[in-house]
Amino acid sequence: MIGQSLAAVFHGTAGQIELQQLPTPVPRGAEILVRVESCTLCGSDLHSFEGRRKIPVPTILGHEIVGRIEAFGPAAIRSDAAGCSLEIGSRVVWGLVAACGECFYCQRDLSQKCLRSVKYGHESFRSGYELLGGLAEHCLLMPGTAIVRLPEDLSLNTISPSGCATATIAAALEPIDTLMNRTICITGAGLLGLTASAMARSRGAAAVIVCDLNEERRNRAKEFGATHCVTPDELPAVLKEVTGGHGADVGLEVSGAPAAFHTLWPELRLGGSVILVGAVFPSEPISLAMEQIVRRNLTIRGIHNYGPRHLSQAVEFLQETQHVYPFESIVSQWFSLQDVAAALSEAMNPANIRVGVKP
Repeated sequence: MIGQSLAAVFHGTAGQIELQQLPTPVPRGAEILVRVESCTLCGSDLHSFEGRRKIPVPTILGHEIVGRIEAFGPAAIRSDAAGCSLEIGSRVVWGLVAACGECFYCQRDLSQKCLRSVKYGHESFRSGYELLGGLAEHCLLMPGTAIVRLPEDLSLNTISPSGCATATIAAALEPIDTLMNRTICITGAGLLGLTASAMARSRGAAAVIVCDLNEERRNRAKEFGATHCVTPDELPAVLKEVTGGHGADVGLEVSGAPAAFHTLWPELRLGGSVILVGAVFPSEPISLAMEQIVRRNLTIRGIHNYGPRHLSQAVEFLQETQHVYPFESIVSQWFSLQDVAAALSEAMNPANIRVGVKP
């Protein structure tokens, strides 16, 4: 051990978190030790903290993390997912899941469901492996972690969420053959929705329709490429006008609300597709008529997390568009690790797209 790291530990009691000093490990084998620069709070962190989502405890929450490499294990690979060299002090972001590369799912291009995975921000303590989340001064990167070296000109506001929201949207849009001159409808204008709007526009979408109940979020979506921002009640009429009555080519549901799915589902064109991303916590089931899926030639796809290539794509996208879309404004407030309870409380305010912690 090379000292102590301050960490915010969640023991499973809803709404309570505790600051603790934990041993900082010397990286073994192919492990890499990173000093955390920032960790933004994702909706799934809040669901866990509120008790709406069960995770193993005790744990260190947080998976939208940026850090700098502090030490390499003796067998650590010193290059990132794109082959760029990694050194002490390199600024990096890393994938949500460390994967073995050999199991059933890894061999089927679904490494985020690796049977021997380590999932940052979701792991219960094991001796020597406590520091596996972002709400701490250090994070230990395990073998099989996709790492991307970051350019220094990307601000923490812009890049911190890339290891979750941005990469997830890159994965969600990947199955779509083209967005050029297409119409996409996005339900939910949180960070997933804003990112999807910007990414769809950057890929040539003719119309990006963002649907959300919250007026402030709808207005923000205009800054991220949305051509139309509507309430659920307004959506059918707007889609009819935009598409000549055919409906959306693609529907992307990122809010996780069953009501949003029921709003979106009827508005797809014949042969359209709907991609579900936001439903990562328990909710009421939805009902579907199979005959409608068949007769309308519809495709349904669920996307949970992402693979290594999507993280690389996320960083590239943010670097290319940082001056096109106001990703710099995404994080509204930063807190110290000592004030993590206040950060979690503030992150629950829907007026904030992201709140962050800087250890």
